Amino acid sequence: MSSNAVRDRVNTAVREDVNTTAEEHAAAAQGRAATAVGERATAVAQGHATGSLTPVPQSYTHKTRPEEVLLRDWERTGPDAFTVTAQWPRDHAFYRTRHGLLDPMLLSETIRQTLPLLSHGAYAVPLGHQLLWQDLDWHLVDPAPEIPAGPEAPATAHTAPESGPEGPVALSSDPSDTPTGPQAPAALYAGSDPAPALVELRITCPKVTYRRDRAAAIALRVEVLRDGAPFAVAHSRFTIQDRAVYERLRGRYADIGAVRGLPLSPPASPRPVGRDGFEDVVLSPTHTSDRWQLRTDTTHPILFDHPVDHAPGMLLLEAARQAAQALAHPEATVAVGMESVFTRYAELDAPCWILADALAPDSLGRPRVRVTARQNDRDIFTSTVTLAPVTDAL
Repeated sequence: MSSNAVRDRVNTAVREDVNTTAEEHAAAAQGRAATAVGERATAVAQGHATGSLTPVPQSYTHKTRPEEVLLRDWERTGPDAFTVTAQWPRDHAFYRTRHGLLDPMLLSETIRQTLPLLSHGAYAVPLGHQLLWQDLDWHLVDPAPEIPAGPEAPATAHTAPESGPEGPVALSSDPSDTPTGPQAPAALYAGSDPAPALVELRITCPKVTYRRDRAAAIALRVEVLRDGAPFAVAHSRFTIQDRAVYERLRGRYADIGAVRGLPLSPPASPRPVGRDGFEDVVLSPTHTSDRWQLRTDTTHPILFDHPVDHAPGMLLLEAARQAAQALAHPEATVAVGMESVFTRYAELDAPCWILADALAPDSLGRPRVRVTARQNDRDIFTSTVTLAPVTDAL
């Protein structure tokens, strides 16, 4: 049976379980939330607690290097609602500050770490189960006037997101309101304070499906605040498989020790893809400027934090970001939005090609690039990356 057929059978089983258990699990979650809120209120009233959040265990982020854990604390605030805090180092070894701006991929990695946190901490998923990313969309909140790189950048007010039928959404504004056209987001301005940026994620899970006594699929919506100000809005979906199902789904690829990757291909030039060193370039050049081979450096300490049987989702997201910036080169840009879909696994033993196509600008006149990952003549990943220009201080 093909891996896609197995995936379809698993998804069918999940849907069948939902019909009989969703209401029971919702009621149970409501009860747990009410109990937790009541116990916290009682403890605070009696002086036994301060109302502080619970520290995030490192194992709940699926990171083996403690310095790579971005999440700090979390708590349940409703039946399917949570608050999570994070810290973004301004001197991260991979997600580096450039052009005076924090790396927006810190947002992608922060959201990725919330997936195992919620699975294990809130929805009874045992450690060792596999998480399968389906999609990730994020957009920075309404861009502010362009700022120069460096310590003299002016402070700019943030604009809160509007509410729509699916919850808060990023505001759209008339490009004529900004006389110089599309702008770099002041929300990413790193500032001169060396302390980590403080981030708060307000998460709701509007759809949770169950398989027996644990979650099997979760959709989440995230409102992100940085230092108390609106920063971004994100949506993501993922599924969860126990090890036995995952091994049937992956077949021979489930044996990490048996997977043999390709020889590492040479890197593209760092500057056009928005990198400072060759070691962090995930694209290898071809004879055309809009097509690259994915570089799967399994020794990379950040992207391959632990052994895996396929290219990680964060590697594909990084490839999309680098390809989009390369297409915009020589203009220096920063990603301000990504709409990404993970369709198939990116295997380590076959070439994966990254293709970039320029799209029409968005309503603010900002360039957009559609990036596709193709392997074995099939599209396995797509991402529409929205860019904004920045002052190149390098």
